[in-house]
Amino acid sequence: MKKNSGYYFRIIHRYLGFYLVGIMAVYSISGITLIFRKTDTFKKVTEIRTKLDPKLDRLALGKTLKINNLKFSKTEKGIRYFKEGQYNMYTGETIYLKKELPYLLKKMQSLHKATTKSPVYWLNIFFGSSLMFFVVSSFWMFLPNTTVFKKGILFSIAGIIMTIVILFI
Repeated sequence: MKKNSGYYFRIIHRYLGFYLVGIMAVYSISGITLIFRKTDTFKKVTEIRTKLDPKLDRLALGKTLKINNLKFSKTEKGIRYFKEGQYNMYTGETIYLKKELPYLLKKMQSLHKATTKSPVYWLNIFFGSSLMFFVVSSFWMFLPNTTVFKKGILFSIAGIIMTIVILFI
């Protein structure tokens, strides 16, 4: 029996899918949670009490606390208040809330957003290439003359149209 390309596409599609099940779960979870990255959803809040140098200006304080766009809301009796906490200009005593993702979710999101400076950027390239393989190989999963294949083509066209619409919203 001669095996055609569809046979090999199905085998690779199947086992590559099983192999990538873990990383697909990571990308799925991190992709969904990244939608909320500009909110405090999923973040845990920790109160930090520390002593800094006195008389820091807004920019120096923001840089020291790693708070972007720090803005003082008011100053009373030498205490400067900002959204995340307060800073005593004379003593340097600082109390603020630090909002961070849980460790595992932070690691998942950093993997999802990896650049060429990341030691595992090759994984993103491999994973993206594998997803493209899934796109292409899915058309070899069923014989072209079957009802399932014809319905699959219709669903594919609908999905492509939806994607184009979403891209231009």
